[in-house]
Amino acid sequence: MKLTPILTAVILAATLVVARAADTPKVGDKAPGFEAKDQDGKTVKLADFAGKQAVLLYFYPKDDTPGCTKEACGFRDRLDDLKKQGVAVLGVSRDDAESHKKFIAKHSLNFPLLVDTDGKITEAYGAAMANRPLSRRVSFLIDKSGKIVHVTDVGNADTHLAEMKEAISKLKG
Repeated sequence: MKLTPILTAVILAATLVVARAADTPKVGDKAPGFEAKDQDGKTVKLADFAGKQAVLLYFYPKDDTPGCTKEACGFRDRLDDLKKQGVAVLGVSRDDAESHKKFIAKHSLNFPLLVDTDGKITEAYGAAMANRPLSRRVSFLIDKSGKIVHVTDVGNADTHLAEMKEAISKLKG
């Protein structure tokens, strides 16, 4: 069977997407540790939350784009409830601190956005977008013990908001 160049490209692209998804931590896995600066230059470590709070760690492609804004504002609007449930929210993209500051100011975001310009956190969580220097939309709910208890790995912001709300309601103190 002779493959056309287009079919070959499609098969190769699909293989890359499947390979990337295979690197994404799953429910039950220990969350990869990280240390990063937020929009204000403050160091944030996953270890800082151990034994104290669950973490909703969400990756998104780009500051101030429609889907990313919808998701960020959804978490912003629920932050008081999330705090009452013992959950901290951390957003991660490959944007720089200045971009994060503008995004936060424009939309009154009330949680940290981590700077991942080198892509190290994105790679550790298998959240890289194939063939682009961006994070893809994927969210992880990490319990106080550092274990991943829920993963939402789809492009739709509404799905992330709904699934995380349900997963957080099932968290045990």
